[in-house]
Formats: sequence, structure tokens, C-alpha cells
Amino acid sequence: MNNKIRTLIIEDEEPARQLLRSFLSGLEQIDIIGESADGFTGLKAINDNKPDLVFLDIQMPKLTGFELLELLDEMPEVVFTTAYDQYALQAFELNAVDYLMKPFSRERLKQAVEKVIERYQARKPESSSVSRLATHLHDQPPMLERVVVKTGAKIEVIPLAEIEQIEAQDDYVMIYTDNARYLKKETLNYFEKALPATDFIRIHRSHIVNMKHIKQIEQYGKESYVVVLSNGKQVNISKSRFKDLKQELGF
Repeated sequence: MNNKIRTLIIEDEEPARQLLRSFLSGLEQIDIIGESADGFTGLKAINDNKPDLVFLDIQMPKLTGFELLELLDEMPEVVFTTAYDQYALQAFELNAVDYLMKPFSRERLKQAVEKVIERYQARKPESSSVSRLATHLHDQPPMLERVVVKTGAKIEVIPLAEIEQIEAQDDYVMIYTDNARYLKKETLNYFEKALPATDFIRIHRSHIVNMKHIKQIEQYGKESYVVVLSNGKQVNISKSRFKDLKQELGF
């Protein structure tokens, strides 16, 4: 390669950043252009610097690696790093270049960089890992513990317990909490797969509700029902979903 691979390190643990920096500095193909200690500053660093490669920790307190990728418009090549091997299969399903289990050796990291170089040499724009990574994030979403929404320059992190309802709106969804609503470019099918079924249920082709916010169910007409949420809002229940809802609520 004639040009060096412009590389960012996004990792919340200082010893891990030091190790990555030490190992990568010995590779002539790599140009380390920055480091971030959390997902928020990492997201800004990616958007500002447009790196070729990111070494990305998965488990970070403010914004996980998966959540960070979800917010990107353009994605670099990604090598995931983590101490939790339960994420290994998911990382490969997301089609990352590689997955490094901590602690990893200098030789193991070198192998990951060699994979990056191979991708760069063989890559065609229309088949880059960027588009495949985005596709897999959508089709095989990780189970959500919170929802991250980008509104202008702000990033809102919404705890699942605060979500009362999610409504489909063309290529977007509207996420409702008690005192706010957030528009997110995503599908209801995505959320049906990614939200815990113990708390959320799809009651209509256009609506998912948090069962903990269901106040009552009311009948109108002969065979039509609505859910009344804790905020007083009424949401239609489709006939095909009514049986599932009754079973989940135990009546």
C-alpha cells in the first residue's frame, strides 16, 4: 500500500488504549490519527476525521460500539475489541474486519491489520464492508438495552423503561416517552426484533407498546379494541394481535 491506513482508537480503558497504541505504532502501514475514551467523543472523531480504520471497543458506558455504528452516516473499516466473548458471533455477523478478544497479542493484532490491508486491495466500492456492516446491523440487530437517537448535533440516550410507544411513520419511527417524542430513521420490524419481548409487544402493524405502560384495554364496536396507555393515549389493536396481547397480559 502506498498510503497509510488512517486509524482511530476508541476504547474506554486507558491500559487497553496504551496497548493498542504500542502495538500499532510498530506497523508501518498504520497512521494513528487520534484516540477517544468513550463513544460520544469517538463518534465526533469519526465524523470529523473520516478515518479508514477504527479499533472499536464494544462495551463502553456512555455509548456502546454497536450504538456508535448505528449513528454513523459513513462507516470506516472496523475491528472490534472486547473482553466479552459473547459478542464474538455478533461481531462477525456484522461483518467487521476482525474481532480481538482481550488480552490479545501483538501478533494477533498484526493479523487483524493484514486483513484490513487485504480488504483495501480487493475492495470494490459497491461491495465494501461499510454497506454490508450497515445492512447486518439492521437485519440482525443486537438486543437493545436503550435506544440512541441523533437529533441535530445532540445525541439522546433513551432508557427502555421510559419508552411508552413506538409508531411507524414511513421510513422512520416515532418514539414516545412521557414528556417527549423522537424521530428515528428505522423500521418497526427492526424494533420488534431488537426490543425485549418480556416488555414490548407489537399490537398493530404500525404500533409497538411497552406493556408496563398499558393502563387498560377498552372495547369499541363489536370486535375492536384499543390500548389505553399511562399517558392517556389510545392505540388501536389489530385483530390478529389481540390474542397475543391477551396471552402476554394473562387475561
